[in-house]
Amino acid sequence: MNKTVADPESLLPRFGLTKFRRGQRNVIDAILAGRDTLCIMPTGGGKSLCYQLPALARDGITIVISPLIALMKDQVDSLSELDIPATFINSTLASQQQHARIDGMIRGEYKLVYIAPERLRSSTFMRATGRANIAMLAIDEAHCISQWGHDFRPDYARLGRMRSRLGNPQTVALTATATELVRQDIVQILELEEPATFISGFARENLYLRVDSPGSNSEKDEQLISFLNSHPGCGIVYASTRKSCEHIVELLDGQIDRPVTFYHAGLPPETRKKVQEDFMSGRMPVIVATNAFGMGIDKADLRFVAHYNIPGSIEAYYQEAGRAGRDGKPSECMLLYSYQDKFIQEFFIENSYPSRQIVKEIYEFLRSVKADPIEMTLMEIKDELDLDIGTSGIANCENLLEKAGAIERLDSRENMAAIRIDSELTTLIDLLPRDARVQRHVMRGLEKLVGPLRGERVMFVPQKLADRLEMKWQTLNRHIRELTRLDAVDYVPPFRGRAIHLLCRDKRFAELDIDFAELERRKQSEFKKLQSVIDFCTTRRCRQLQILEYFGDPERHLCRSCDNCKKAKQRPAGPAPKHADNDACLYAAQVALSGIARTHGRFGKTIIAQMLTGSTAKKVERFGLSRLSTFGLLKGLKQNDASSLIDWLVDEGYAVQSETTRYRPQVKITPRGLELVGGRLQPDLVAHMPGPVVNSLSIKFKGKVPHRVEESPDDEIEIVRPDGEEKSAASVDVELDVSSSPAEEVTEEIEENLPGEEEEEENLPGEGAAPGQPEESILESTGSVAKPLRIHREDLPHPEKVQPSFYWTWRLIADGYSPLHLQQARDIDLDTIYDHLIQAADNDYEVEASWMLSGHEASAIAKIVDSGENKRLTALIAELPAEISPKQLMFFLKCQ
Repeated sequence: MNKTVADPESLLPRFGLTKFRRGQRNVIDAILAGRDTLCIMPTGGGKSLCYQLPALARDGITIVISPLIALMKDQVDSLSELDIPATFINSTLASQQQHARIDGMIRGEYKLVYIAPERLRSSTFMRATGRANIAMLAIDEAHCISQWGHDFRPDYARLGRMRSRLGNPQTVALTATATELVRQDIVQILELEEPATFISGFARENLYLRVDSPGSNSEKDEQLISFLNSHPGCGIVYASTRKSCEHIVELLDGQIDRPVTFYHAGLPPETRKKVQEDFMSGRMPVIVATNAFGMGIDKADLRFVAHYNIPGSIEAYYQEAGRAGRDGKPSECMLLYSYQDKFIQEFFIENSYPSRQIVKEIYEFLRSVKADPIEMTLMEIKDELDLDIGTSGIANCENLLEKAGAIERLDSRENMAAIRIDSELTTLIDLLPRDARVQRHVMRGLEKLVGPLRGERVMFVPQKLADRLEMKWQTLNRHIRELTRLDAVDYVPPFRGRAIHLLCRDKRFAELDIDFAELERRKQSEFKKLQSVIDFCTTRRCRQLQILEYFGDPERHLCRSCDNCKKAKQRPAGPAPKHADNDACLYAAQVALSGIARTHGRFGKTIIAQMLTGSTAKKVERFGLSRLSTFGLLKGLKQNDASSLIDWLVDEGYAVQSETTRYRPQVKITPRGLELVGGRLQPDLVAHMPGPVVNSLSIKFKGKVPHRVEESPDDEIEIVRPDGEEKSAASVDVELDVSSSPAEEVTEEIEENLPGEEEEEENLPGEGAAPGQPEESILESTGSVAKPLRIHREDLPHPEKVQPSFYWTWRLIADGYSPLHLQQARDIDLDTIYDHLIQAADNDYEVEASWMLSGHEASAIAKIVDSGENKRLTALIAELPAEISPKQLMFFLKCQ
């Protein structure tokens, strides 16, 4: 039985430490208790100690799966300096060295053995693990397990099967970034048993987070130069594309006092290695890079990280920003936010989740190629099919086809061949004729080569196997090909470079198991993550708090040092209020949030403030806001005070301000805001609101009763409405329970219980939406049939005013219904929808490009428009690519 050190703290001196960092002890205790563990901890948070210390605390060996050779070496070097027995086994070692270290592992000479995931496909290594005392499996950068992670590698996805072949040892998976979807994939693929999950330590007190918003590309360049000149030392500048990296290096040449170079995946391996070594040694203090640079970069003295473009997710941003200040000293993270950068990220998302049609086109093409394996680059496939997606999109199509079991992607390893035997039979020799002595001899040699790795592709050097079997290679190759007539034997002869092997040419595309509905769901999830980045860039709240809430860190708090916190400190507090009525302030806050919720995130704070205060402004009337039940409920309050109230609600996280259209920030309610509206939160607003706002609200709404939810002794919930009107929970159709409901169900949550809402909703004539059905989910496309549409009475025009047809198209699109929904529900074609939206824009209704155009389409049109600024419309139309119609161009122009 393995022995374990009783007090893990006693081992800290072995690592040169005196105490644990935040969150480490809880993770280590769970591991030492024998539990499978999932640890989500930020870059620089001390993940490595979470498995290294338990490895030292118990008998046996910990195998560490690591994606980068350089990272393995750094880790082992650091452990060796501390006299902790550790080693790595990878392709940088000669065969003799690999065998020597494997023998040492069997003898128990090491506590930690670092390997790449591909090593688990080595029959020699797997046989050795059966003779070694494997106590634990640690998987670093575990998000690579998920095909939805940013750094997906196929061999990571096979770790579940490999773990089973290791005897399902206790496993700890560690990563600095993992969404809920990725966390689910990690647990499912590894088959972890009720893992202890820890999400902690995301606060980095020494990092100063800052977002600047340049008005143009030239201003962005100037701000970057200024930032680098005012921040000495080493740092990284991240950009979205290779082209941007090269542009920035040219820009900085002669403009800053330090040498600078770029790093991206398009550079030759030897160049990337040299750049990384120069950066780590300090010879090259500033590096401009795509996200290809970073995993395993453990340079403690980075004084800054700058983002020239927005990243695609908060996970990516914080992982990259978190590389600054690992030594605990003050460091700065600046993000240059330009709204148009989101189109780059939208293009990446579109490529990550290719359409059914493109996947099918690529599959049918591969089936038509007679060669096996098919030695074609991604660019060659793109050019052959004339596809409008990038090479990364084609790679993702291949990902899907490989996961569906249709193809296998191969990389040559010094001109090696590959064999796979997929059978539960002890031997396949008995399936061969007794007089086929040579084939039986070859089959025996292949089975010995594969060993325990049945079902896995095993690479081998053809000439070595031929020598072992005392045959000529050409003869061996011929007999192996004959053996592939057995269904269980699959063989790929030697090839150079990159190749694709079709596993079954006869399978039709419709037979492949690819869940395109799930792909679409995940695609929309990526768009939401991108929106979270935009929310982060435009928020007035503490940026650290925004990040901690995003990751669900239970210890979240204000950093009081980011740019927003500093601005908040500098804002004049104003005189202390002479009047302080918390009920009045709470009532006004609930009314304001009710109004925000009813505008469905389509308007900014100014027009919402006008609506709440009963303004007769033209826009309020034009958009039908005067018919909302919250119209004028804050009448008598100055519009500036109403705007200040909304600002405060945004700052405190009850609402969020998002810039979905350039220079048009829009306000929407958050789950936290729903709790306040629902009466489940009863904060002391007087103590936190600006004094002048408290004074105004206390005077204007003295005596108003806010909405509260309280539990009576018999657990029956009473709903108390403003102005003292009471209504029992038993008498409402939908019980308000915002504490457990997802944010996307906003409408259902607020319909029955918001201040000022007393009207019954009404369906459009002839349409029967179910009572209580959430507005957000009323219309979902299921195959080719859409569910009925529904609009609230408050959103309808006055009965005496008949609206033209284009109004209803605009109205429904603005409410979030898709063009497909309109085609089905209104029986109009796509061209008519474009015509109606163009008419709406001509009649001063606001239209947004994102309603009808993908990020890729909008970006392509924008380039044509920008390059031909003074050209006539006919000239611009002539330059459109075939996949973009003139109506799309005209619609885009109306959106500007």
